[in-house]
Formats: sequence, C-alpha cells, structure tokens
Amino acid sequence: MQKPKYHVFVCSSSRINGQQKGYCYSKESVEVIQTFIEEIDSRELNDEVMITNTGCLGICNSGPVVVVYPEGVWYKEVTPDDVEEIVESHFENGIKVERL
Repeated sequence: MQKPKYHVFVCSSSRINGQQKGYCYSKESVEVIQTFIEEIDSRELNDEVMITNTGCLGICNSGPVVVVYPEGVWYKEVTPDDVEEIVESHFENGIKVERL
C-alpha cells in the first residue's frame, strides 16, 4: 500500500455500535465526507489523499471537525461548501485555509 500524502479525519459522530448521532452528524458531517470523496475523485487525488470518518474528537461546539495529517491541521465548522477550498488550497497548493 502506498502511503498517502494527506490523511484526513472527519468527525461523523460515529459510535462504537456503528450508529451515527451527535453534534457533527447533525451539522452535515456525512455530507462533508461525501463531498471530500467526490472532490478528491474528480481531481484524481485518490493516491494522495485518504479520507477516514471518526467518532467524537471532543470539541463538539466547533464541529464538524476535520483533521489533516501529517501536519496536524484542525479545521472547524466545516460545511460541504468548504471542501472544494480545502482540497484546492491545502491538498493541491499546500496552503492552510486560515478562516477555518
């Protein structure tokens, strides 16, 4: 397996039993994940960017939360509309989206 350049974790309020409920889930985190997948696929970045959904990251009032490694960049209050900007700015051009 090739190591991706970026590993992106998106809180989807997943529970151990697989149930999704909670703050990030109620704020469209599943749509954020789907939009990331579609945007990465359309830009042919599948070998460079891996998306993983997570359980609670502990800062619910800032959700949906997106964490990008290896830098350890945390984005807060991410919406589906923010995804294109993150992909273009951060993943393609190496520039963190400061407003998030």
